[in-house]
Amino acid sequence: MKAICFYFQIHQPFRLKRYRFFDIGNDHYYYDDFANDDIITRIARRSYIPAAESLLRMIEESKGKFRCAISITGTALEQFEQYVPEMIDLLKKLADTGKVEFLAETYAHSLSSLIDVDEFVNEVKVHDDKIEELFGVKPKVFRNTELIYCDDLAPVIHSMGYKGCITEGAKHILGWKSPDYVYSAASCPKLKLLLKNSKLSDDISFRFSNTEWDAYPLTADKYIDWIANTPADEQIVNLFMNLETFGEMQPRETGIFQFLEALPRFAAERGIDFWTPSEAISKLKAVDTLSVMHPISWADEARDTSAWLGNKLQEEAYGKLYSVGERVRMCDDRRLKQDWYYLQASDHFYYMSTKHLADGAIHSHFSPYDTPFQAFTNYMNVLADFIVRVEEQYPLSIENEELNSLLTTIRNQATEIECLNKEVESMRKNIEHYNEEHALREKKVEEKVAEPKPKKVAKAKTTEDKPKKKAAPKKSVKAKEA
Repeated sequence: MKAICFYFQIHQPFRLKRYRFFDIGNDHYYYDDFANDDIITRIARRSYIPAAESLLRMIEESKGKFRCAISITGTALEQFEQYVPEMIDLLKKLADTGKVEFLAETYAHSLSSLIDVDEFVNEVKVHDDKIEELFGVKPKVFRNTELIYCDDLAPVIHSMGYKGCITEGAKHILGWKSPDYVYSAASCPKLKLLLKNSKLSDDISFRFSNTEWDAYPLTADKYIDWIANTPADEQIVNLFMNLETFGEMQPRETGIFQFLEALPRFAAERGIDFWTPSEAISKLKAVDTLSVMHPISWADEARDTSAWLGNKLQEEAYGKLYSVGERVRMCDDRRLKQDWYYLQASDHFYYMSTKHLADGAIHSHFSPYDTPFQAFTNYMNVLADFIVRVEEQYPLSIENEELNSLLTTIRNQATEIECLNKEVESMRKNIEHYNEEHALREKKVEEKVAEPKPKKVAKAKTTEDKPKKKAAPKKSVKAKEA
């Protein structure tokens, strides 16, 4: 039996407005609300909403045999709540079917896993809480930002309670091996890995409407035949892509929605099932361990992290941002923490990429800036103001260890003060209770003293009260005879 594991990603960052040097210290609001509203509303109308409706129909028409997974960032959820609430309703309907699995990931689609493990763990927890709050389900399988993964992350992911992780089936990692199996992490054998089949995934994402492609046009029956004709022992084909593929990257006019909705029918004819990631992990054993010494991703031909950290501009911005991470986690300023999440979105670093040729075309397609240097300048201006606000909370002149020690002392003192206040409050209540009881007793005594004594009333004598006369002693018979 062969199965398909579909996974769809939904992510939108909070885009920054044009923020100039002279705004630093004067303007603490960094976002382009008009652009954020316009972009997510447009993509939702063209892609997210019709795609979600297609998935619902596929589940209903296949009587639950079609299944898939969705991974949606916290920043995308916030924008849906604010600008496209009907998308939240559709996602809830998908969750209610029980045939759609929601995956865990970083809340802001950040790169924290590569530099700050504490922040990484915290973000994933915040994201899980958001998913559970909205859809009533707890994610069981993890997928990192842009499918970033390496051996160092495996123990951390497993320690957070996830049984499996989704990542890229990179050729330089697999070598002669196929991505169509379940593998286990070399650094944590209990963590299972599901690898993206890049060729079959990209056939839909990038080549579907390419008239110069030798397989054009791609039809549902042809596509399912390709999957059915893979080696019999390859039991799982992982198709991972952005949900924007349907309607945005591949416009409706190409027939992409009809293609998607026809897949379950042809799969059933060829005896191919659809599984969620959790089902694949629970049903299949790992055939081998997989070692990933250096971080991989699903971006560009290199399948590494150079799309976000490949030049000096990106490294400078990245290092500057995470230099204040520990301080931000210490503070209780809700607005500061919200900005911290939004500024971590990997998109900000992606806009700074200086990659050229084919990759450069893709990078420039998503960037709202004319040049990578413009993206860097704007971001660094925003970051400068953000760091000023962090420094107002905790001065950067104080070392992290010293600051931690001071904060620990302050928290201990606060705890001690709180305990003392509770004791004082308890004593105050006891005293009040004692005073109330004492006042009540005194009042009762005063009332008893002031109360007049009742006069004795003489009772009228009755016949019953009169003393009865004693009866005369009877004379004995002997006395009479005498």
